[in-house]
Amino acid sequence: MGIFSNGWLVFGLLGQIIFTARFLFQWLYSEYKRHSAFPMAFWYASVLGGLILLCYACHKEDPVFMVGQTGGLLIYLRNLQLRLREKKEHARGSAPSVP
Repeated sequence: MGIFSNGWLVFGLLGQIIFTARFLFQWLYSEYKRHSAFPMAFWYASVLGGLILLCYACHKEDPVFMVGQTGGLLIYLRNLQLRLREKKEHARGSAPSVP
């Protein structure tokens, strides 16, 4: 059996690639901004990569991996919610409540 003959393995690798790529997005965005910053793509990649990895962990029936990805997903979703709220407030012209 070749490494790519297993669909779940390919799916898990895809999740890991997306999850790891978020650091590339963050680094390039920070270089562009000339200070450490997190682009929206970082949070979208975190959620998508984390969700795929959680599905893979469920398939593998690995409770340690499942707990780790579930906790991370909650944090990524909350950060994405906060960023979208901030963006919406900025679009309306009001200053965000976050210092």
